[in-house]
Amino acid sequence: MKYNTVYIIAGPTAVGKSSAAISLAKKLDGEIVNCDSVQLYKYMDIGSAKPSDEELKEVPHHLFGIVTPDYVMTAATYQKLAFAVINNILSRGKTPIVVGGTGLYLNSILYDMDFATKEEDNHRRIELEKMAEAKGPEYMHNYLSGLDPESAARIHPNNVRKVIRAIEAFEQGDGIKSLRECRLNPDYEFRLFALSMDREELYKRINGRVLTLVRKGLIDEVKNLRAMGYSKNLSSMKGIGYKELFSFLDGETELKPALLKIMKNTRRYAKRQITWLKRYDFARWIDVRPSDTADMIADRILENI
Repeated sequence: MKYNTVYIIAGPTAVGKSSAAISLAKKLDGEIVNCDSVQLYKYMDIGSAKPSDEELKEVPHHLFGIVTPDYVMTAATYQKLAFAVINNILSRGKTPIVVGGTGLYLNSILYDMDFATKEEDNHRRIELEKMAEAKGPEYMHNYLSGLDPESAARIHPNNVRKVIRAIEAFEQGDGIKSLRECRLNPDYEFRLFALSMDREELYKRINGRVLTLVRKGLIDEVKNLRAMGYSKNLSSMKGIGYKELFSFLDGETELKPALLKIMKNTRRYAKRQITWLKRYDFARWIDVRPSDTADMIADRILENI
């Protein structure tokens, strides 16, 4: 293995990435680097399916629970943090194992992407934020579509912060390049493994996990976040499981419909993750069977090197 080899374990939610990564880390003298946008936040442990305290102790984990939910994490900031951790792991002769399913963060590691932009026009940002507050997310997304249809197609209409940033980027003439224009980061040798599972089995696992998270205290976790003053309007609270339970706690829906919506939204998210990963023609796909243990998945990864 070269001194700059970085393993990446990606795949849809609930496929078993975290446990497989821990097993692989034990076999490779590795350390795990988080690539899940929600697991970066403190106090959001259950809903994000963050590794348990026991799992975190099995091998070194990095970038888990490092910022509070009101912190606005960008792909540019994540990239800096991730490379600092990866380089530190490599400098100590260990193996970095990046784990997670957030596509934009994964791109920031894999590709030679320069996030440097012109000096921000704070006045314009305030204008756009006021416009969003007055006219709503749909209006802002339609506005972006008129300027930059390609960016609008990549950004969910409800993600107002990203919509505003994309409008700013277009107006400043520094829109983020498409992947076709980016080369793979030449500083590292990436070994990207994408875990996959039969769609029906994966969906059954997703539905079951939602119920497990509720039994573990997800509703109380969301209650505590509210009590700590974290608003449902924060980007972090738009995460699946949190936004639906905020609606339940606000009396906008009953519990059962809220849980069914979490299951539905998670299944849709898993489908989008799979579609995203298919862009990477260099990914090595690992088929996961329902009966597979973490060790079996890790061994299959090693067999594919």
